[in-house]
Amino acid sequence: MDSPRQSKKVHPNREPKRTHNQPGIAPQKDAYARLLSQHSSREDSSLSLYMEKLNTRGAQQDCERKQGVSDKQRRGQRRDTATSHDGDIESGEELSSLKPNNPKKHQKPQKKSKDSKEADSFVGRPQSPKNASESGQEQEKTTKSKKKNLPKHPEDENSREGTARSGADTQMSRPMSPHGKDKKLQQPRGANSPADRNKNKGGRGSKKHVFECYMTLEEVSHGLKRGELIQGQLRINPKKYHEAFIPSPDDTRDIFLDGIVARNRALNGDVVVVQILPRDQWKVVKSDTDCEGSSESENQRENVAQTAQKKTARTHRPDVIVEDQCSDQDELVRRVQNTTLTETGVPLEDPATPRSNGEILQKTAKVVYIVEKKHSRAVTGFLKFLPDKPFAMFSPVDHRVPRINVLLADCPEDFTTRPGDYTNTLFICRITNWAADSNFAEGQLHKTLGQAGEIEPETEGILIEYDVDFSEFSDEVLDCLPKNLPWTIPPEEMSKRRDLRKECIFTIDPATARDLDDALSCKLLPDGNFELGVHIADVSFFVGEDNALDAVASQRATSVYMVQKVIPMLPRLLCEELCSLNPLTDRLTFSVIWKITPEGKILSEWFGRTVIRSCVKLSYDHAQSMIEAPEKMFSAEELPPVDPEHPIDEIHQAVLNLHSIAKNLRAQRFSGGALRLDQLKLSFTLDRDTMMPQGCYIYQYRDSNKLVEEFMLLANIATAHHIYGKFPELALLRCHPPPKTKMVDELQELCDQLGINIDLSSAGALHKSLNTTLGDDEYTTARKEVLTHMCSRPMQMALYFCSGVRKDKQLFKHYALNVPLYTHFTSPIRRYADIIVHRLLAASLKCGPSLGLSTQEVQKQASHCNDKKTVSKRVQELSSELFFGVFVKDCGPLDSEAMVMGVLDQSFDVLVLRYGVQKRIYCKSILGLDSFHHRKVGKKSELTLVWTAEELEKPPIEQVISIFTLVEVQLKADGAPMKYSAVLKRPEENE
Repeated sequence: MDSPRQSKKVHPNREPKRTHNQPGIAPQKDAYARLLSQHSSREDSSLSLYMEKLNTRGAQQDCERKQGVSDKQRRGQRRDTATSHDGDIESGEELSSLKPNNPKKHQKPQKKSKDSKEADSFVGRPQSPKNASESGQEQEKTTKSKKKNLPKHPEDENSREGTARSGADTQMSRPMSPHGKDKKLQQPRGANSPADRNKNKGGRGSKKHVFECYMTLEEVSHGLKRGELIQGQLRINPKKYHEAFIPSPDDTRDIFLDGIVARNRALNGDVVVVQILPRDQWKVVKSDTDCEGSSESENQRENVAQTAQKKTARTHRPDVIVEDQCSDQDELVRRVQNTTLTETGVPLEDPATPRSNGEILQKTAKVVYIVEKKHSRAVTGFLKFLPDKPFAMFSPVDHRVPRINVLLADCPEDFTTRPGDYTNTLFICRITNWAADSNFAEGQLHKTLGQAGEIEPETEGILIEYDVDFSEFSDEVLDCLPKNLPWTIPPEEMSKRRDLRKECIFTIDPATARDLDDALSCKLLPDGNFELGVHIADVSFFVGEDNALDAVASQRATSVYMVQKVIPMLPRLLCEELCSLNPLTDRLTFSVIWKITPEGKILSEWFGRTVIRSCVKLSYDHAQSMIEAPEKMFSAEELPPVDPEHPIDEIHQAVLNLHSIAKNLRAQRFSGGALRLDQLKLSFTLDRDTMMPQGCYIYQYRDSNKLVEEFMLLANIATAHHIYGKFPELALLRCHPPPKTKMVDELQELCDQLGINIDLSSAGALHKSLNTTLGDDEYTTARKEVLTHMCSRPMQMALYFCSGVRKDKQLFKHYALNVPLYTHFTSPIRRYADIIVHRLLAASLKCGPSLGLSTQEVQKQASHCNDKKTVSKRVQELSSELFFGVFVKDCGPLDSEAMVMGVLDQSFDVLVLRYGVQKRIYCKSILGLDSFHHRKVGKKSELTLVWTAEELEKPPIEQVISIFTLVEVQLKADGAPMKYSAVLKRPEENE
């Protein structure tokens, strides 16, 4: 895994590149573009001006008449980049698409021999480490879309693209641009800002428009209704900024947007409307059988990848949040049910059908409207001084965001006289405008964060960039909290609730947890059955509807857990005191109580508001010790303070009974077709004073975690059925769509060729085959980890939704859990969705007011919770990567065994087993390598590395790299802040 900020490479001195074989680029411009790509000073203003002059030649000046853009424009000008990936699984549910940290890149397919399926696609030699990091990206060139009848003039291109429109879409209105975070399609304001007007004056010297004008609201609405336009969420390839995708409405291969011009100023995560380009401009890609990609291509991860939402660090509830390494797709899937039609209204033939030469056409598109700017428009980066210019150049760390011109007046006072002092200073900049005639956005510096590579500045930058509200709660919000402290439960409230304070109820949480959402109880009944309770903090009692506290909680939607701290959804007085189920304290709860047999069969069920008094706060370690030593008599010194009303033996026996029932419930779930994909998760030990990482380790998911998880799942499932039964139009539920069929088929084909007996036909079949066909030795354990990553890639994200907006109950199902209904009820302190569920539950039991929301309002909040959950995961992952980058720098180099996860023509990806991170190793950067050779047979990709002989009389050592190959690597800090590399160690001769 590339480390967080490290994974986003900063190239403050590289001039933007153009790809030279695009139509419409004159020979002079072609040659100059090649020169620019090699130039060391990216921000040289004279080069930029000259490039703009070249761009102007032969272009139209009237945006209103412009109906299409040339390939040259659609390609855009920006450098390659590398960013990490990420995500978590909610109790085995959020099996998001796992891409490697450094996704594979597009490359022109190698011609195969007619007589053999084996393709020797690449032979190369390594180069000096000095150039390795750059060449690793530069040498992986993008696949160029095959064009037919390429026009010689911009006018030809316009007329050719113009045929893609029909009806109202044939006319382009005056330049329009949406502004702000419009939640619905709204009439956009004109793009003629003062900056635009100054730049777009007609006549001699005027600039041509780099970007197309946006369509009007009327055109977009008509186009969507007719199926001529498609709405979706934009996902920009973090490694190759000029490649972007939106999900296809028919759930097949993603729609490709080629270049920054095709994106038309939309940023990663924005909800956009696109127009499909003419068929002769579609992209030619390899057959889907190349899912593992023998070339440096994105075919496997990007072109066929599902959109999903994206953590590591603190495990709030390992039972419910199980981390996985998820690709850098911090996006929420929005399924738009419409079909792409031709201008005649006839459905297009399936482009995914392989042509006679095995190639497949991928639809391409361009953005014609921005529905919602989900990207915050705030980015971290560095400031560069441009001599003789009234502005400085801001280079974002995230290369998917354009470079930004910042007025010198907005820069630090001494920046113009001492720009070198700010070389390593990290800033936050907000984009304020992006004119249609400029490759560069305009912006204002928001804040000086501090030195790049330091944890606190980097952390603050992450939070601001991802629009996480970490401000102090306002006085208006705090006024909603109880005033008389210490607070006690009012007698009138006590009389309305079932009093469980004398019961043996306790919490089991991570040792460092302070917001205790849930507690458990298990009492043996005279008939041999058990009364088993799940007791959840009654947050909705303190957070009433439609006040300032509710407003800020609904906006934050989730607490954000980072390695060293948490950004709470609610004020700490609630999170850590009044709502938290702290021991030896009376607390308000919502309980689900079952009568259940020892085998796990539910005999009866009860929901209601209660009062509890937890008798002890157990950690997972405490509970695990009790499970592992059932006969041991634990002393008071071995446990936290215990309520004297409940002997330690009583608590110990309750834990053992819960464990026994949980094992039975778990066995029933998996035999009934549930799936869990556990992946390596990195945790840290921190210095108490400095909060710097002292060590890191792979988190162990043990029986105590499984115990709590099982009863949280049981409570969530029971609550889902209850609220849906009472409110079929209002219930806030959680679905998990099945994995992408095409990706599953590709993975099945690969596994079959590798001789791995994996059944991907259903969630249960996959779980069974993953856990029964592999052994327990070191190699097969590592292979299972890699295989788990591979099986996670086709999985989609679990999503909140309102039951009233989906008429087909099949769409309610949860794939991984294999249940028809599911929701979140058990963590209202840190998830706003759970608060809504609590309100619905209270209303259904007549112990609370009716929910004051309509079906559409519940759906709107569900979508917002999905968005914030995505952001939270991304921030959590970046925090973990940040700390690991610091750890490698301070404690490295670190040696570890690694297993190959994927092989490309010039590099391969490994899972570093000791730390659970994924890294890409570029062959050209390997010291001591004489040459390397790539070949592919079917779906199996293989690299042969030829190591230079250490002694003259000895032959070179050959090392074969294929999927599941075990190698030794060393993690070493790079020169850039927070960046580290995996270095392949030379194999021993006997290997």
